[in-house]
Amino acid sequence: MSLPPMVYSPSDVPLKPAPINPHWVRAGNPLARNTVLSRSQDGTASTIIWDCTAGEFVWHYDIDETIYFLEGSAVIGDAANPARRFVPGDVLFLPKGAVAHWQVDNYVRKVAFCRRVQPRLVGHALRAASFARRLVTGRGLAAPAPSLGA
Repeated sequence: MSLPPMVYSPSDVPLKPAPINPHWVRAGNPLARNTVLSRSQDGTASTIIWDCTAGEFVWHYDIDETIYFLEGSAVIGDAANPARRFVPGDVLFLPKGAVAHWQVDNYVRKVAFCRRVQPRLVGHALRAASFARRLVTGRGLAAPAPSLGA
């Protein structure tokens, strides 16, 4: 059985307009752009480059999103956490259902790892199928513990 090939995606790709929902904008005229770099075969995961100019907005997450900040900065907070500034090198996880307030002073660029959340029963079934596949193929199982009394 052959494994799928690695997929290389440069991060200096042209971005396309990706307007923020106008009802979410609180101040300014933030202009957002993005490009999908990769997508999983089943369509549940993707990697996106996204950037945005100055403005304030609220973002409603309908997916799990892990963000790695590349350039610029943004002050981000939610109802449970005080706002803090995120800069290049910082990582932020926002689960499905989160509502985050973004304040971009000048510009921000990020790579976003997005995952569509499956219903709990589907998630359990996928994990069970993956475990069964590893049992059958022997891939990914822990190596036997070394014998201590030789």
